[in-house]
Amino acid sequence: MADELNRKLALSLLLLRLSLGLVMMVWACDKMFNPGHGGAVLQSFYGISGAGEQVVRGLGLVQALIVLAFLLGLARTWSYGAVLLMHAVTTLVSWSAYLDPLKNILFFSAWPMLAGLVTLFLLRDYDRAASLGDRARGAAAQ
Repeated sequence: MADELNRKLALSLLLLRLSLGLVMMVWACDKMFNPGHGGAVLQSFYGISGAGEQVVRGLGLVQALIVLAFLLGLARTWSYGAVLLMHAVTTLVSWSAYLDPLKNILFFSAWPMLAGLVTLFLLRDYDRAASLGDRARGAAAQ
């Protein structure tokens, strides 16, 4: 019974990590390859105007490296926490979109995504499937 539960938990956490990481990586790539859009987002939601394309690309690169660590299960406390924080800030600064839900339906997908990231953070010690973090620590992780 415990083996079956552990197998299902490992698979569930892996699928959650990969799917959430995919979304976060697409957002990071958007900043790198479409910095004009990233700059518009910074201005609209964060009140940061005048961020040059190189700055936006740099932010995208940093975000992509963090998300890559997340996807690989490396430094789980740090990488999962950083991805959770990035998404939580994005979700909360979008508060005005939630005031007109029928016009901004897609913004509401941020909430279950945030819940998934919280879940992964809380269960990060059990997320070992396809995780390089455990391999780096070797047998001590078992």
